[in-house]
Amino acid sequence: MRVVLDTGILIAALITADTSPDRVYQTWRKKRFTLITSMWQLEEFRRASRYERVKKFLRPTEAGNLVNGLKRHAIVLTELPEVDLSRDPQDNPVIAMAIEGKADYLVTGDRRGLLSLKRAGSTRIVTAAEFLKILKKR
Repeated sequence: MRVVLDTGILIAALITADTSPDRVYQTWRKKRFTLITSMWQLEEFRRASRYERVKKFLRPTEAGNLVNGLKRHAIVLTELPEVDLSRDPQDNPVIAMAIEGKADYLVTGDRRGLLSLKRAGSTRIVTAAEFLKILKKR
């Protein structure tokens, strides 16, 4: 199963232990699914992890370890197609990752943006809690 985790899920996994985002991330680390990421997302994660409101909860070494783990163990896309499916232009690169990476699921907490789409091509867009339920059934 191929999955994209949006950047908010990755950050939440690091700063909120034993929550749905953290459990999804830990499930990937146990190799229960293939994670799709991109150079764009790695840069976005680096940028977002330096925001003041995030930085106070996140140690730089944790952020660096996550980026290094993604580079080593996820599929890292270097080029993304142009996509214009979301009202929020910031969501389009995440959708492009799902489409280019042929993801089965895109996991996000973005209720007003990504989740409202429900699908992007053949990719289902779900919350972390919904994705954990899907994993339990497999």
